[in-house]
Amino acid sequence: MSHSGAVQITSIQLFCKAAELSSFSMAAEVAGVTPAAVSRSVGRIEERLGVRLFARSTRKLRLTEDGQLYYEQCRQALTQIEDVERAITGRQTVPTGTLRISAPTTYAHFRLLPLLPRFTATYPKINIEIDISNRNIDFVEEGFDLAIRLGTPKDSRLVARKLEDASMGVFAAPQYLQRRGEPKDLDELREHDSIQFVLPSTGRVMPWLFKQNGNEVNYSADSGVRCSGDVLGCVTYAKAGGGLFQTYHFIVAEELRQGKLCEVLQDLSGCSRPFSILYPQNRHLSVRVRAFVEFMAKEIVQAKV
Repeated sequence: MSHSGAVQITSIQLFCKAAELSSFSMAAEVAGVTPAAVSRSVGRIEERLGVRLFARSTRKLRLTEDGQLYYEQCRQALTQIEDVERAITGRQTVPTGTLRISAPTTYAHFRLLPLLPRFTATYPKINIEIDISNRNIDFVEEGFDLAIRLGTPKDSRLVARKLEDASMGVFAAPQYLQRRGEPKDLDELREHDSIQFVLPSTGRVMPWLFKQNGNEVNYSADSGVRCSGDVLGCVTYAKAGGGLFQTYHFIVAEELRQGKLCEVLQDLSGCSRPFSILYPQNRHLSVRVRAFVEFMAKEIVQAKV
């Protein structure tokens, strides 16, 4: 590589760090250079491209629209260079670095977190950062390597690796069923108290799914309690005798074994929803990401209820 090429990559690295930290001074501190050096590097790129990459203010450094596009492409290019260099030197035989994961509350608590000690024991040089929430994320803006999500992504820039089709059922506490009786069909279900979860992505209630005469039926309850933010709140309310709730078998497996919840309407069960690992399209997939994807795919098969 020529000297000018090396200088250009260094400038791009400083630009990316400034973009991620929204600060020349913080980027300089991390890189071990002066803030003026970061500013000069960004200035050289802006002069070469003929555009402004940052909207500068006294309070915060913010990317322009051109700057955001340039950052996304540069970050991906730098990641590919790092991966290729590790592969060539052979260091990637032992995956290292930080893996940032986003997972919804249910899947994190009942699937991901119980498995992670085995992953970290297998790959001790990988550091894990987990964001547990039901919100939508921006991979580039927030620096996530991968996410576990319900359903199939509509974003064509993301790769989806299905982990499982999680089976569902309708559950209630014994004390509720003693008080109200057990529904035998969907007509009787409408006479019961139902607990509904509001999807954070749409603000709408998640419909219940049933198999009736071989067809999948969407069911929306007319009455009951609505819960948003954390679906585990619905499970807790059902355990307290608050009503009926549809959820995944893997979430309530322990409650079923202990008799704290009972499954009803089993003649109408048989539906499932898919969970997948998502990660951005990359020509050279990070070895630590690949290691995690393969690990989860294998472990989930063995962990299925």
